[in-house]
Amino acid sequence: MKLVEKKYLLPFIVITVLFALWGFANDITNPMVAAFQTLLELPAAKASLIQFAFYGGYATMAIPAALFIRKYSYKRGILLGLALYAIGAFLFIPAAARESFTFFCFSLYILTFGLAFLETTANPFILSLGDKTNATRRLNLAQAFNPVGSLSGMAVASMIVLPNLLSDKRDTAGNILFPTLTEAEKADIRLHDLAVIRDPYVALGIVVLVMFVVITLVRVPQTAQENLGQTQSGGVRQTLSRLWKNKVYREGVLAQAFYVAAQIMVWTFIIQYADHLGINKATAQNYNIVAMCLFLTGRFLSTWLMKYTDGRRLLTIFGICAALCSLGAILIVGKAGLYCLVGISLFMSLMFPTIYGTALEKVSLDDASLGAAFLVMAIVGGALMPPLQGMIIDCGTVLSHPAVNVSYCLPLLCFIIVAVYGFRARRHA
Repeated sequence: MKLVEKKYLLPFIVITVLFALWGFANDITNPMVAAFQTLLELPAAKASLIQFAFYGGYATMAIPAALFIRKYSYKRGILLGLALYAIGAFLFIPAAARESFTFFCFSLYILTFGLAFLETTANPFILSLGDKTNATRRLNLAQAFNPVGSLSGMAVASMIVLPNLLSDKRDTAGNILFPTLTEAEKADIRLHDLAVIRDPYVALGIVVLVMFVVITLVRVPQTAQENLGQTQSGGVRQTLSRLWKNKVYREGVLAQAFYVAAQIMVWTFIIQYADHLGINKATAQNYNIVAMCLFLTGRFLSTWLMKYTDGRRLLTIFGICAALCSLGAILIVGKAGLYCLVGISLFMSLMFPTIYGTALEKVSLDDASLGAAFLVMAIVGGALMPPLQGMIIDCGTVLSHPAVNVSYCLPLLCFIIVAVYGFRARRHA
């Protein structure tokens, strides 16, 4: 059985490019929290609203996106998502002109409206492009291009945005000079740096518009259209009832929330973990890049492995391996612990698409769009647990052990939940 049939190949390739687009947005935005904090002289709590705006867009728009798809089609949902994505990116132009942090948050909020539409539509669309028996493997292949976009976003942030921020210039002691400058000097630097932050988003908006035109012109095969759940079996209430009674789906949404929480915690605090070992932030960022490379490698590796074994079994095995790496990061104080932390990314690689595909496997085509929406809403898990991990890290030490190490008990718990879900889903196959 072919992974992607010839008649679906062009739509598959075009939609797969979208996975890289939202990966880019995710990973170019993360460093902006620190940039805005310095440049606009914000407290850390207020600067972190960047992430709340980002994840808030997902939580707000996933259900409306699903309802839109139920009424129209996946293709129209993707086009609307791209339009919102581009609008949010272009709103960085007036936000930079007004030097308004609230405006920047609003721009990201609108941008992630678009991402919510794309994730709610593109994932089940890929599942529908072919035989259902290898749908999860097909989604793993498409999702492999998400970290390609993430690496591109990290590269742009690391090599183009952050090095060109004048507000981050430091004295010989490593202290940031910006707070000591006069208001006139700060105003000039603010004007320059906000333009540096703005430009990648404007360029991204142009790329998104190009994709909008391409997808408008691509013809979706009729058989794929029939798989998009255009027919309806009852209303939304009936769909919600069926989804709730589906144990594999219901537990899948919970597992997805814990997985996303673990992913954000693992990647967000690698720098703090390395910093505790005396490694400077620039060098520590290289460990983040290595982690993302392992993540990318794992996506392709797991897609290949699924030719020979069940995705649920792999999910259980990878969940156990990620938990063991987390245990190493907790117990080992030193470079070996850091290596364990970086190694988690290899085993996280298959989790999102495999949980997603497994949860939707026995969901009817009529219910797929709304089912996909709740799995996308589970991304909000990435906003819930990381603050708790940060509170643990702020303790300094816990029972004479570095608190940054102890904080990885939270991802450990998440990976155990993911492994248990893989095991339980296999039993209910």
